[in-house]
Formats: sequence, structure tokens, C-alpha cells
Amino acid sequence: MRCLVTGGAGFLGSHLCERLLNDGHEVLCLDNYFTGRLQNIAHLRDNRNFELIRHDVTEPILLEVDRIFNLACPASPIHYQFNPVKTIKTSVMGAINMLGLAKRVHARILQASTSEVYGDPAVHPQKEDYWGNVNPIGIRSCYDEGKRVAETLFMDYHRQNNVDIRIVRIFNTYGPRMLMNDGRVVSNFIVQALRNEDLTIYGDGTQTRSFCYVDDLIEAFVRMMDQNEIIGPVNVGNPGEFTMLELAQAVLELTGSKSKIVYQPLPGDDPKMRRPDISLAKKALGWEPKVQLRDGLQKTIEYFKTIV
Repeated sequence: MRCLVTGGAGFLGSHLCERLLNDGHEVLCLDNYFTGRLQNIAHLRDNRNFELIRHDVTEPILLEVDRIFNLACPASPIHYQFNPVKTIKTSVMGAINMLGLAKRVHARILQASTSEVYGDPAVHPQKEDYWGNVNPIGIRSCYDEGKRVAETLFMDYHRQNNVDIRIVRIFNTYGPRMLMNDGRVVSNFIVQALRNEDLTIYGDGTQTRSFCYVDDLIEAFVRMMDQNEIIGPVNVGNPGEFTMLELAQAVLELTGSKSKIVYQPLPGDDPKMRRPDISLAKKALGWEPKVQLRDGLQKTIEYFKTIV
């Protein structure tokens, strides 16, 4: 098939482009390089089935494609808070433009949504029928509410115009090609450890996250688009739950770093716990993550050693 990946030069997008090419598809990689990087897809550019397009999804574009993977949006707090108006425009206008394209050419389209739609959850673990606990006027709202509106648009285009949609809600994902300065906890800890700098924990370190290795996540994307039973939303993530302190200690051990752990105040609206209920993904997609945290961290550390 001819597949369009928006945000295709980003962390997740580049891995998805690689997987789709390996599966024999033609890939159009669309990115404006706000957080995406040419080096992420440099190894793909000689592939005759790969095409790179510099474009911003907030502007319409006319293409002929069979499938659209809508990943375009800065996904870390540092980047999406740098220009919050641009962030929400990317989620909302990007969704409108890509849904319009899908409607026009009768393409199946996947929305890369996020666990941030659950906000600071009052239900644990989070199931897809939970509506969330989101601050609509907080510093994270540009991302959280932008992704929530995008889900609304996807559902309304499906109900009103019969657009063939899929929605996945991504929980914390890590792996090679993460940005060094993206402010996410895995990349923060690894870079600090490799530089023998203090590891910064925000809060008391008891807040939890679940960490999914990128290869597992991409497998879920592919399975979601290949099946015809459900449109979603479907939680995609690793149900293994770790405190920030446990993650920091694992990184220190695997890197052999002499870094110390220091504590800083918790940022505003930062969720205290986050873990997906992936029962639906197991049932509908036959999917669950395979890569254990220590194995995935080791692969990620090896990548960062080449750039730190």
C-alpha cells in the first residue's frame, strides 16, 4: 500500500516508516522538522519506495494514499509548551486536514492519540471508557486538550462521513532516536547518567509511569491498521508500572554511572500515576509488549552513547 506518515521524521514516525518499508509498502514521510530530524530517516532516503515531503500539517495537502498514520505533534512537555498555540493547532488543524484527505481519497487513517487524554487520572489503571481528569486551562492543556479534540474530530468524521478511522492512545514510549533535550524521563535520566550529572527526579520519586519499548508500540500500530473489527480508541503501552526512583536506579546500574539523585518540585498538572489497561489490545489485536524494561533501556543507552 501507499502509506502517509505525518511526523515521519520524529522518534516514533521514523521507526514506523522503517517498519512499513520493511513490510513492502510505499511510504510518504511528511514532516516540518519542528521536533523531527533528517538524521532519523537518513538511512531510508535511498529506498526507492520512500519519499520525503517537507510540510506542516496545519496546511492542507493533496496526495494519493491508501493509509494515513497521523503522528504529527510535539509530544514532550518541553517542546509542546515551547509554542502551545502551535501545538494545539497541530493537533486540531492537522486532524482536520488529514481527515479531509482521508475522506477525499477513501484512505484508512490512524490517529496517534495519547494517555494524556486521561489527565491526572482518578481511575487506575486507565481503561478506554474512562473520560479523564484534565485541566482545560493548565500548562499541559495545549497537548492534552488538543489530542482530545482530535479524537472528537476522528469520531465525528467517522459518524458523519463514514471515514475509516483507527485511534490508539499511546502511553510512555522510549527507545533509540529519542531527542536528548525532550525533557522525557527516560532520555533525561540516560543523558544525565552518561554525563555523570545528577539525575533529576521531580516530586518525591513515588509517582509511577509505564514504559513501552518503541518496537512493541510500532507492532501495535500495524496490527491496529490491519484489522477490521474495531476503530478504537485502544490503549497501547506496557502495563508494567515503575516509580521514578526505580527507573533512576535501573539507569544508574545499567550505565555504571557515578551520578547522584536529586529532587526538584513537581511541575504543574503532572500526573501522579499512569498505567494502561491493555485488555482490549490483547483481545482485539492479539497484542501485548514483549520487551522488558531493562532490555529496552540497554538498547536505548547504547544509542545515546553514540550521541552524548
